[in-house]
Amino acid sequence: MCQELLNHEEALWTFVREEGVEPTNNAAEQALRSAVLWRKGCFGAQSAEGNHFVERILSVSATCRQQQRHLLTFVAEAISAYWAGRPAPALLPAALSSPS
Repeated sequence: MCQELLNHEEALWTFVREEGVEPTNNAAEQALRSAVLWRKGCFGAQSAEGNHFVERILSVSATCRQQQRHLLTFVAEAISAYWAGRPAPALLPAALSSPS
């Protein structure tokens, strides 16, 4: 373990050398928090299909939160698009999803 830490020593201490680099990854931790709390409270899903749905809906939820989009609106649009035979709405931000 010590050797592994030494192998990554430069990256581990970047926040000390570089101005503006946070010592923690709070954005990632905050994005995962709701998923962790859900799993602890609900004891996970009962099937592989259920786990697959959970991983996708939690990912969509975190992405909508980051983009300040309403989750229920996005899900309703996705279901409507599916039933109408249209492509699902994009989760990419507008700047990334439009061709340059």
